[in-house]
Formats: sequence, C-alpha cells, structure tokens
Amino acid sequence: MFPHHREREQPIFSARAHVFQIDPATKRNWIPASKHAVTVSFFYDANRNVYRIISVGGTKAIINCSITPSMTFTKTSQKFGQWADSRANTVYGLGFATEQQLHQFSDKFKEVKDAARLAREKSQDKELANTALNIAAPQSPPVMCVNGPEDKLFRSQSADITLSSEKERIKKMLSEGSICEMNLEAELFTLQDSNTKLVAALHEANANVEQWKKQLAAYQEETDRLREQVSQVAELEAHGGQGPSDLLKDELTQSLEELEALLKAKDEEIHILQNKKVEYHEMEHDRDEAIHRLRETEMRNAEMERRIQNTEQTLSNSLEDRDRMDSEIQRAIEILDIKIFDLNDLRQSLVKLIDK
Repeated sequence: MFPHHREREQPIFSARAHVFQIDPATKRNWIPASKHAVTVSFFYDANRNVYRIISVGGTKAIINCSITPSMTFTKTSQKFGQWADSRANTVYGLGFATEQQLHQFSDKFKEVKDAARLAREKSQDKELANTALNIAAPQSPPVMCVNGPEDKLFRSQSADITLSSEKERIKKMLSEGSICEMNLEAELFTLQDSNTKLVAALHEANANVEQWKKQLAAYQEETDRLREQVSQVAELEAHGGQGPSDLLKDELTQSLEELEALLKAKDEEIHILQNKKVEYHEMEHDRDEAIHRLRETEMRNAEMERRIQNTEQTLSNSLEDRDRMDSEIQRAIEILDIKIFDLNDLRQSLVKLIDK
C-alpha cells in the first residue's frame, strides 16, 4: 500500500520562499514560520482529485493546505504574496527572492485553483471516501522508499571522489604547462637578445672590415710608392750619382717601417674579425637548434592544452551528471518528507479511531 500511496500524489511545481503566518492575536503582524527559505510545493492527488500546497521544515509541516476554488493569492508587494486558509484559520505569506518567482507562483496558484474548481464540480463526495481508505492503510516502514535515494547518494559520493581526482590531475597538468611555458618564454627571450647582439656585432664587424680594407689598400699603395723611392735612391747611390741626403733616406726608411708595422697590425685585426665571423656562424647554428627545440616544445604544449580541454569537458559533463543526480535526490527527499508527514497523520488518525 505504501508504494501505491507514494505514486498517488506527485509534486507539480516547487519554489523557494520565506514562509510567514498571520499573528492570530492581532491578525495584522506576520510571524516567521521558517528561519530561512524553504521549498514550497504544489502536489496533486490523482485518486482524490485534490491539490495541496505543502512545505516541510525539518520534520515539521509548515504549510499543509488543500486548495479550494474560493482561495485567492494576492500579491501585496513586488516579492510578497499571501492567501487565506479558512480550514486552518490562518493566513499564509510567502516572501520570494525575485519578482519573477512571485509571478510564477501566482500563475501556478491560479491554474491549480481553476483545476480544483473543475474537479469539485465533477465530484464533491470522493474526498471523504478516499480519506477513509487512506486511514485504513497499514503503517509500512518507509525503508523501501529510502533505498533509492541512498543508492543515489552513494553514487553521488563516488562521483565526488572521481571529480576531486580529476580536479587534482587538471591542476597538476596546468601547473606543469605553466612552468614549461615560462621556461620557453625565458629561453626565447634569451635567444632573441643574443641574436640581436650578434647581428649588431656582425654589422659593425662588416663595416670595420670594409673600412680597414680600404685603409689597407691605401697603406699598400703608400708602401709600394715608398719602396719604389727607396729603390730609386739605392740605384742612384750605386751609380754614384747625386742622391738625396742621408736625412731624407732615414725619413723614408722610418716611414716605410711604420707603414709595414701598421700593415701587419691591420692584417692581425682582419684575422681576428674572420675568426669572430666563424664564431658567429656557430652561434647561428646553435640558435637554429634552439628554435627547433622551442617549436617542438610548443607542439607538446599544444597537445597538453588539447588534453586539458578534453579533461575539462569530461569534468563539465561529470558535474552536470552530478547536478542532475543531486536534483533527483532532492526531489526524492522532498517526496519522502511529505510521505513521512502523511504517515504521521495516518498514525495519529488511527490512534484517535482506536481511542474512540
């Protein structure tokens, strides 16, 4: 009988709101019925054609109101509405978080009230008969109803453990990717700086080589000219002719030695620059190898990013599945709370009947 009772009444709409009741003494002030926002649900009993508004806080029923065609839900502000329950001799008030939630609840209240009016027009006597049948229902323990949510809770905990491990793995991959990217950026910056310095040094060396080549050509011409003059002087002396003075000969010899020394120094500088040019080519080769390694690392980084995106997608799907599972569990718990409350009502009714 209990499973049948569970299938008989189903929630058709739920919203979260702060519940209030009118002060029975003053009939003006509101008394909070809940410390925080609770779930307020519309339930439909297919067998009895009865609509109810039910809200449970813990093990206590805050609202248990059967909707009648004479009830009216009044919006008193942008986020607050109320209706009177003559059977409970009270007025309920609901405070919503947004104006949209208030409009949705008000529209559903009007829809359910119209449905209740149609149901009452069809049958007005079935409620008492069905109440008698419900009182006769045995007190089956609600263990069978709890097994489903417990199994879902177990799967939810397993999903939480799996999600936690997935999060840790993603954090580790992101950390490794960040460190690798930082190393790549540092290596690239060093290569670019070295390349800039090498290019500047090469341009300067090429310019100096051209200049020194021109100077060397001029010095060689001057040396040849001086050597020719010395040769002429030597020929004149050999023939006994009138030659230049010893002073002029010494000056020419000194100039020739200075030019030869300068020529030797320039030859050494040219040799040094040629060695530097060879070193530059070697550094260019090293730079090309470093760029090749950098590209390979970038490809590995792209592959790692693709794997991270796939893992994030998997994690997102797992989170959606867990949220859907949590929603189903919450729905089952709400229904279970309502049914436990109904069982308590049945037990109290049976006790009253036994006492009579």
